[in-house]
Amino acid sequence: MTYEVELKFRLQDAAQMQAKLAALGANRGEVQAQCDQYFAHPARDFATTDEALRIRSIGEENRITYKGPVIDKATKTRHESELKFQSGTAAAEQLAKIWEDLGFRRVRKVQKSRQLYSLRWKDRDLEICLDRVEGLGEFLEIETLADDSDKTVAQQTILSLAAELQLTVPERRSYLEMLLAVR
Repeated sequence: MTYEVELKFRLQDAAQMQAKLAALGANRGEVQAQCDQYFAHPARDFATTDEALRIRSIGEENRITYKGPVIDKATKTRHESELKFQSGTAAAEQLAKIWEDLGFRRVRKVQKSRQLYSLRWKDRDLEICLDRVEGLGEFLEIETLADDSDKTVAQQTILSLAAELQLTVPERRSYLEMLLAVR
């Protein structure tokens, strides 16, 4: 099984964090405009089960993502499945409509600008994202993928980088949860 292992932190100074990442040798990648449309299941409460189902659009590219319940207290480790599907706004809307016809309900859109970084840390490839989330502000996410055999090492690696970056207060809530709490 594949797991996404991540930690997220609210940032006070994104420019300072960019300088720290550069000093560690992180490779700066592209900036993406992402729009995530979240859906509620017709028969179970994803807020209670800590699951998520979304359509993510990155420009014209579309992906379906299912995130299973978090299985770790120190990091956000969970099973994640993602599948690309037909490109374009019309395709994303058609899938959303199919899900609605099946009883799923649209919950909310989360829109963000994401600056991607990659970093090799303690013999592990990490993705680091500096996010500017509409209605919430700026955040940093550190994430990697792991399987059953190395998820503990992945968790320790992420915690180690967070400590190196002097990030001490993780934000356990998703952007969706934070936006819903603001309303």
